[in-house]
Amino acid sequence: MWGVPPRHTTPLNHKSLLLGVGLSVPKLFIPFAMATGIKRFSSTIPNAKTFPLSMNDWITLLHTFKTSKTPVALVTVTQVLGSAPCKIGSKMIVTHQKEIFGTIGGGKLEFHIITQAQKAIQENQIQSTTYTLGPEFEQCCGGKVTLLIEPMNQNPELYLFGAGHIGVALCEVLANTPFQITLLDTREQWESTLSLPSSVTYSAVPFDLYKSTVHWGPNCYAIIVTHDHKLDFEITALCLAESTKFIGLIGSKTKRNKFHHMLRDELGFESGMNPVHCPVGLDLGGHTPKEIAISIAAQLLQVCYEK
Repeated sequence: MWGVPPRHTTPLNHKSLLLGVGLSVPKLFIPFAMATGIKRFSSTIPNAKTFPLSMNDWITLLHTFKTSKTPVALVTVTQVLGSAPCKIGSKMIVTHQKEIFGTIGGGKLEFHIITQAQKAIQENQIQSTTYTLGPEFEQCCGGKVTLLIEPMNQNPELYLFGAGHIGVALCEVLANTPFQITLLDTREQWESTLSLPSSVTYSAVPFDLYKSTVHWGPNCYAIIVTHDHKLDFEITALCLAESTKFIGLIGSKTKRNKFHHMLRDELGFESGMNPVHCPVGLDLGGHTPKEIAISIAAQLLQVCYEK
């Protein structure tokens, strides 16, 4: 097992794909890392030539991940009792692809924590666990270490397709909620007619660019409320072909049935409209754009909070 890392003499950058944050690692650790798929990267922090990194360096690194919307987990040693190969405040960042920045002491405990960090990212749940450094981790230190695992950059991203009355009302209703909102509309110069909350991102890219511009994945929520039924269908098919957490479509049961048969018969989607919430929104009884927006917002928050 390798413990406190030595100083190094080269700047930290992504080109030096070392098995540590600019570290020189014993050869015995290299086969272990290769076999487990662990990738230790140096940081992108300029002029950082010593380890451990300062708090400002960690903040800079976390900001880089936040800017790129990369889900990560920050692992922090919060308590150490007895002998242990780390100290309080030791940190490690883990991505969902097992890319690692920093160290909490190495060995089997660190390998176990990497797996737990990936799980925390997937479940978007903070974890705090205490471990005894004994035979389970092939150590004889006998100390106890408490670790806090915090998933980050996991805010749900809501894509509202259609900047009509309901789309705009949804932007207003969902302001100051966990959702990062992007409002999309293909109509030319349509944005000039709107008044949106400052937190909303507006996009006028054409439909052909939706596949490459939307951040598809387990945090992607899609609400389809455009002015054009043909466009509604095309966006629905695109959402079904990509990875999403939630797909909602405005419309009647007749529209749902028509889309269902078109998806199955023309595009080969065996499940048709089954994964799509249509009509979208909880049945609260209202019919105005604001009331419909509230019903949709209620359903989105229900899914987001797993209620």
